[in-house]
Amino acid sequence: MQGEEQQTVPVTVMRGLDRDDMQSQSFDVPFVPGMSVLDALIWIRGHADPSLAIRYSCINANACKECSVMVDGQVEYACTARLTPAGATVAPLENKTVIRDLVTDLAPSRERLDKLLASRR
Repeated sequence: MQGEEQQTVPVTVMRGLDRDDMQSQSFDVPFVPGMSVLDALIWIRGHADPSLAIRYSCINANACKECSVMVDGQVEYACTARLTPAGATVAPLENKTVIRDLVTDLAPSRERLDKLLASRR
């Protein structure tokens, strides 16, 4: 209906440069039934805060798992997790090193260790 305000939902994002630096920041995101958490994060970066660090590649590179995050305490793909009218809290994966905001180091621990050891030889 014309003149009707669009519903917004709160999306809280845990942000920072490492686990010890994380702070929550909330955004009111326009809600459309069926939208994904990734849709909300892309909206935030495009309309509210261009400095929000997120990772996804399903649109360009078809490399699944890039958008893995914690949504309300559960590991989810942001592209398939649906935003609800209650909103969501989004955080980086718990078992990965935080690079910035929702971007984590996706390399397996053994692979990171091998690279570190090789660089010291």
